[in-house]
Amino acid sequence: MPEINETFARWSELFMYLAALTYMFAFIAFSWDVAANSRITKRLEAAQESKKELVGAGVGGKSASVPAAVISSTEQGTGARGMGYQRVATAKISAHVADSDMRYGSGERRPAARAAVAIMVLGCLVHAAGVGTRGLAAHRVPWGNMYEFCTTGAFLVTAVFLVFLVFRDLRFVGTLVSGLALVMMTAATMGFNTPVGQLKPALQSYWLVIHVSIAVLASAVFTITFAMAVLQLVQTARERQILADQDTSLTRMGFMRLIPSATALENFAFRLNTVGFAMWTFTLAAGAIWAEKAWGRYWGWDTKEVWTFIIWVVYAAYLHARATRGWSGPPSAWLSIAGYLCIIFNFTVVNVFFSGLHSYSGALIDKLDP
Repeated sequence: MPEINETFARWSELFMYLAALTYMFAFIAFSWDVAANSRITKRLEAAQESKKELVGAGVGGKSASVPAAVISSTEQGTGARGMGYQRVATAKISAHVADSDMRYGSGERRPAARAAVAIMVLGCLVHAAGVGTRGLAAHRVPWGNMYEFCTTGAFLVTAVFLVFLVFRDLRFVGTLVSGLALVMMTAATMGFNTPVGQLKPALQSYWLVIHVSIAVLASAVFTITFAMAVLQLVQTARERQILADQDTSLTRMGFMRLIPSATALENFAFRLNTVGFAMWTFTLAAGAIWAEKAWGRYWGWDTKEVWTFIIWVVYAAYLHARATRGWSGPPSAWLSIAGYLCIIFNFTVVNVFFSGLHSYSGALIDKLDP
């Protein structure tokens, strides 16, 4: 076996620390953008109060409040910018949400968000160097233990987010994405730090590249949809309170104006979850083929195998319920969140605390014999 390149190993560790530090600054910049837009929105709302009253008023000077029938759960947030509402409600919602196409060109100056994206691009490049030098140090793909899963997973979450930014203005999930990437890097460094070493014999296979890479990429996509599902729930509650003319902490959250309607979030997350589900299906099938080559059976009810299947079932239920049973709105968001929580449980608790053939949290990495 080739010897470990200690120079690359040290460089990799340094790059990982720098990437985590950069993500922290990106998180701060995205949070600053949220705070700044909250203040700007408050000023805009004061200037537009008279205009909103005219839009909300009905024929003959009726009250601006929206009838309860208009805000029923079956119609909540449907269509572009709430187009499933009646006309009065549609106009009222459109003043409080971003465009549903999530494209650039609104003309709003957001220097903090631009700086945050630039910082995140820098962090992703440094992170790529860290993952690459880790692989060069061990002469293999760098995802053979929990430390490498975490660092590679955080890199792909950031990379997928930045790729999506090319096509859609998803900066509104930047705080959650950068925060999750920072948490993953912190967990890798503080909880799962593992020196570079060679893999156990069962992992020394080209199926490691196929199976794990697709699994981590699917998890990165699910991370984006998880963030969108959380925002969907908040936006749904906020839309209902706006239509009911309630002055609450949700309606006063000015930064939510930067976020599209609840249904726009739901529709985009559904498309991404479809892609992620296809990847996870391939992950499950590839894992079964690898298990047969490594252990002589396709399925053995190992804890990791069971939870991988549970994740597949949860997302399959989400897609089926959303597409055929009409589970739109908060129920679909909660199913998406449940699926991601299963991924987190599978990635952390199952890997660390459950014994089995997939227990590769770091302690089982074999060192080269002297």
